[in-house]
Amino acid sequence: MTSAREQYETATSELSAPFAIVDMAAFRANAADIARRAAGTPVRVVSKSIRCRHLIKEALSTPGFAGIMAFTLPEALWLADGGADGPISDDILVAYPTADARAITELAADPRAAERITLMVDDSAHLDMIAGAARSSRRPVKVCIDVDTSWQPLGPRMRIGAHRSPVRTPAQAAALARAIAEHPDLRLDGIMAYEAQIAGVGDAPPERPLYGRALRWVQHRSRMELARRRAAVVRAVRAVAELRFVNAGGTGSVHTTRRERAVTEVAAGSGFYQPRLFDHYTGFSGRPAALFALPVVRRPGPGAATVLGGGYLASGAPDAGRLPQPYLPAGLSYSPTEGAGEVQTPLLGAAADTMSVGDLVWMRHAKAGELCERFTELHLVDGPAPSDVTAVPTYRGEGKAFL
Repeated sequence: MTSAREQYETATSELSAPFAIVDMAAFRANAADIARRAAGTPVRVVSKSIRCRHLIKEALSTPGFAGIMAFTLPEALWLADGGADGPISDDILVAYPTADARAITELAADPRAAERITLMVDDSAHLDMIAGAARSSRRPVKVCIDVDTSWQPLGPRMRIGAHRSPVRTPAQAAALARAIAEHPDLRLDGIMAYEAQIAGVGDAPPERPLYGRALRWVQHRSRMELARRRAAVVRAVRAVAELRFVNAGGTGSVHTTRRERAVTEVAAGSGFYQPRLFDHYTGFSGRPAALFALPVVRRPGPGAATVLGGGYLASGAPDAGRLPQPYLPAGLSYSPTEGAGEVQTPLLGAAADTMSVGDLVWMRHAKAGELCERFTELHLVDGPAPSDVTAVPTYRGEGKAFL
């Protein structure tokens, strides 16, 4: 049987490294698994984890997926316009608050964009900024309330979860909903409550069984507390205004979050590519779909092969888990004194002695969409031959850098 490495190298034999690929069989299998875990609850596609319009369209064509969660307003305006091909989606939620006054003014001045895009808010300052730009618009700007989901068993002194919204309680959410209602140029559209400490943290860390057991206990307690509070927040806000949607969850929690009656949709993005940080969950397992190939350019000695580039660190708390993973051939690791470098990366291990200058090392990024900031194209591998490979642009390849 042909190995994955052999298949990739045969299919990409006409390409010059470095380059990035997406294994489309794995991408589609991952999409189908996300939809299966959602069990009929609509899944909103998280664009920051894909960063390629062609593949966002591919994800949305999978049964069970509807709408986009964008990461910036300029990105949402671009996706909502779509150029000659038309909008990718007519339902785009911007996941993070914006302070981009120019983009808000553009949104407010375009009735079609205002109908397709919903902005995130968690502060009266957001309302004033948006309303100030929207006063001359012909249609209200839609907004969504972001709710803090961190677990605080001892109060604010002990936070487990991301520092996101200051809106935490039903009373706070209802107060913000009333403030939105007082702005004639705004319309409350939905609630988002993303549980980062559950959805984005693998509960089976390798070689740390005791920590994994403690982590699963913490996540279970956090999930129980949040389900009650999220339902109470939704009830309190619905007493003020109607809601089109209640968004929650992520790749790591789709299968649990969708069980909550208060939740009308879930979100997922990283699971399409299955980066290395999502390898360690007990509730699901995906197939690595996004890879990048680096050429061996030196053989500095026995047990060492040096590749070109490779220092593609992922965002987040600085630790070794943010480094790309040497994936194929198996058995390569970083030099403890050099790590992953901007222009070259030495890799150590017995597998290095099987490699020659010009051979490829296949790497996996720690996170999903951030890989696309390094490459202008993704080569979609949809079969074993070079003729089965299609190049599509990333956001960067279309000249877009939204952060």
